[in-house]
Amino acid sequence: MTVDIDKTAGTQDTPPAGAEAIKAVPVRHYGRYVSAVIAIALFVAIIYAFGQGRINWNAVPDYFFDDRILTGVGKTLMLTALSMVIGIVGGIVLAVMRLSKNPVTSSVAWFYIWFFRGTPVLVQLFLWFNLGLVFEYINLMPFYKDYWSNFMTPLLTALLGLGLNEAAYMAEICRAGLLAVDEGQTEAAHALGMSHGRTLRRIVIPQAMRVIVPPTGNEVINMLKTTSLVAAVQFPELFRYAQDIGQTSGAPVEMYFLAAAWYLIMTSVLSVGQYYIERYYARGSSRQLPSTPWQKVKANMLSIGRPKGGAA
Repeated sequence: MTVDIDKTAGTQDTPPAGAEAIKAVPVRHYGRYVSAVIAIALFVAIIYAFGQGRINWNAVPDYFFDDRILTGVGKTLMLTALSMVIGIVGGIVLAVMRLSKNPVTSSVAWFYIWFFRGTPVLVQLFLWFNLGLVFEYINLMPFYKDYWSNFMTPLLTALLGLGLNEAAYMAEICRAGLLAVDEGQTEAAHALGMSHGRTLRRIVIPQAMRVIVPPTGNEVINMLKTTSLVAAVQFPELFRYAQDIGQTSGAPVEMYFLAAAWYLIMTSVLSVGQYYIERYYARGSSRQLPSTPWQKVKANMLSIGRPKGGAA
């Protein structure tokens, strides 16, 4: 008996003799080069235009660390923090009310969110500031009684206008985070005998934080910039101090650039903090955490001079 042996077995992946190796040619994206050149040209044109303008750039460093500017920076940060505390606490309460099975509680929360999200922040600030034209006194019976103008200070006006408006947005953010948690988590907690409040604190809210934290960080940064509106109700913060210095020094535009630089510094610091907070809460959902900025810089530095296709 003879056995036929397939002589081509095991040799099908072997290229025929004399065949040339395939040379891969990368695809050239000419559109990227063109768009990059246009972007650089526009950037240079803008820098050149401002360089030729009648702007006293020396006024910016002269007043950058002025006592009034630093005081305004401190008040801006304070107002941002207090307004966000009011907004976050109010948002959590409103989100729980909105998800309540009680129709009255749910309707009250819906109306609050509808009103404060539907009206501009500046209009709300002016409403709080000018309620003294409607109510001469504020009378809380045996606890407190005074003229409305003495009670509604610029700081209180700013906190109410910013904090209550932020609570409406945080309510929707918190509600989305709570709804993102699987209902089985709540059912399992109730099966173990946990109360509704304890289930929220121990089970639902910790898992909802992965959804709540990213947009909350954006709201903090947005709040920092929105504080500039309270200059309209006579509260002295960064923008208001920059305006006052610009009027007295004769360099109003330069002071606007100075205020913009300080806002950029503060928002950049908050953005870094937001990144690390998001990274912290991503531990339970991501197998590998995203690299930190320092880790990215370190990896790029180590890759310099490394030959392609192998280790250094």
